[in-house]
Amino acid sequence: MSDAADRLSEVRTKIADSATRSQRRADDICLIAVSKTHDAAAIRPLIDAGQRHFGENRVQEAAAKWPELRGEAPNVTLHLIGQLQSNKADEAVALFDAIHSVDRSSLVQALAKASKKAGKQPQLFIQVNIGDEEQKGGCKVADLPALLAESKAAGLKIEGLMAIPPADIEPAPFFALLDELAERNGLPLRSMGMSGDFETAVMLGATHVRVGTALFGVRDEASG
Repeated sequence: MSDAADRLSEVRTKIADSATRSQRRADDICLIAVSKTHDAAAIRPLIDAGQRHFGENRVQEAAAKWPELRGEAPNVTLHLIGQLQSNKADEAVALFDAIHSVDRSSLVQALAKASKKAGKQPQLFIQVNIGDEEQKGGCKVADLPALLAESKAAGLKIEGLMAIPPADIEPAPFFALLDELAERNGLPLRSMGMSGDFETAVMLGATHVRVGTALFGVRDEASG
C-alpha cells in the first residue's frame, strides 16, 4: 500500500470506530480530503486509493487543477469549504458540487441567481460563527433563522450547517451546539471536525468531516 492509502485507511478506521461508539453507521459520514495548497501530484495517490470527496478553499485554485483531475476521475465530488466572494458565485456553482460557506445575505442572493442561470444548485451549508470570533466567517448564531428564511425565499435549499470551533479550546461544546442548531432548524447535515478533532465531531453528530493534515501530511496552513 502507498503512504496515501495507509493514511486514508487509518482515518477511515478512526471514523468507523467513533461512529460505532456513538451508535452510528460509518457509511453515514462523508470524509472530505482537504486538498487546498496541494497540487495534482499529491492528490492523485488519494484518488487512486479510493478517496472521492475533496475540499478546496479558493475558487481560483480549484479551477486551475480540478478540471484535469476530474477528467481522470469523473466521479469525484468537490466541496468548497473556504469563504466565497459573491462575485465568484457563478464560477463556484459551475465548479463545485457542495458549498459549505454560505454566511450572508449578499451571497445567498448571488448563489440564487447563479443557480437559476446554471440550472443546478450545489449542496449548500450555512457556515455558523460558532465561537463568535471577529476574524472568522460565518453568520452569528442569532442570525441563523433569518438567513435560513432568506435562503428559502430565494429558492435555495440549505441542507446543513458548517462550523470551525475556536482554536486551542475544547471543541466538543461547539460541535454539540452546531448539532443542536441543525436539529432545531430541521437540517440533516453537519459539516464539522478537522484532523485534530474529527473523532470527537463524529461522536457529536458530524455528517461531513474535513481532514487535511492527517491525509496529506503537515502543510504550511493549519486549517486542515
